Amino acid sequence: MGIPKKRKCAARCNAGIRIVEQDVPELVPGTIAIDVKASLVSPGTELGGGWHALAAARDAGAGQDELRPIGYSNAGVVIAAGEDVTRHKPGDRVACIGAGYAMHATTAIIPVNLSVTLPDSVTFAQGSYAMLSATAMHAIRRGETRLGERVAVVGLGLVGQLSAQLSRLCGAYVIGWDVIPLRLKIAESWGIDAAVNPGAEDAVAKTRAWTNGYGLDHAILATSGNGDEAVPRVLDSMKISPDGHPEGIVVVVGGTSFRYNAGMTNIDVRRASRTGPGYHDENWELGADYPPVFMRWSTQTNLALCMQLIAEGRLNVDCLTTHRIPLGQAEEAIDKALNTPDEMLGVVFEM
Repeated sequence: MGIPKKRKCAARCNAGIRIVEQDVPELVPGTIAIDVKASLVSPGTELGGGWHALAAARDAGAGQDELRPIGYSNAGVVIAAGEDVTRHKPGDRVACIGAGYAMHATTAIIPVNLSVTLPDSVTFAQGSYAMLSATAMHAIRRGETRLGERVAVVGLGLVGQLSAQLSRLCGAYVIGWDVIPLRLKIAESWGIDAAVNPGAEDAVAKTRAWTNGYGLDHAILATSGNGDEAVPRVLDSMKISPDGHPEGIVVVVGGTSFRYNAGMTNIDVRRASRTGPGYHDENWELGADYPPVFMRWSTQTNLALCMQLIAEGRLNVDCLTTHRIPLGQAEEAIDKALNTPDEMLGVVFEM
């Protein structure tokens, strides 16, 4: 098939999700054209605060403001390859990422290094988790999670769930914190070691007891918004040196913000908000690879490993998907789902 001139695309506004028509971008050297089969919504980033925020705007009667096309993680079939592209050819199944590229659209133009081949056993819906699984993987690499460590993942949205699963693959023991019961239930379904609802339980006491009084080695903050309430509880759950200082590594992967205070003196705070080296380097995205001997884990190799782990059944994304919605029905289906935003986690659009 040829590259269509027009495409359908999901766009966000205060009233919810709307479907718009756009021109398909030009196929340029270093890019591939994709017939998109599935895409995954990343609510924290794409919806300006998650499903709750979108539901609140709708319920407040904010109306339809400017439509903003969204999406940065999808999967589909290559329909054309630009000049200099040798990695993919028409007919290949691929997973793709990238803001402004891997959109919730029927057709997408993707820089070649922001795509990876889908293993035969990985579905398009599973492949659409590429961006968030690689984001979680980069957070694990930034935190240098080690065998036997005790790790808390604060916030069990999609990135939190994936970070928790990958931490366990590293040999760590993981406790998840979240105030939404569905997320705790999903984490328990795939085998998280422990789960706590900070809104209903003493998270610090339960976490310290779970570590046999030792405290956490490591924490991953996978939340958004203000973290000034959650972070002190995390610090109180960390391992404590004999002179009374909390120790350990805290990785910030979500969009949370918090005040730095003197009690964090011996805490190693690390930011991890991308998929690995390469993403946002235009020359790299269009095909100029970094030498593997110097850059073993780039965005490309992180993506490929994520797809391999899904294919092997070691990374479970199916249990995270609560809604599979045909793109053409997205407006009505999302509007209905927003009535119960706590029941939404992984929302996959199918083309």
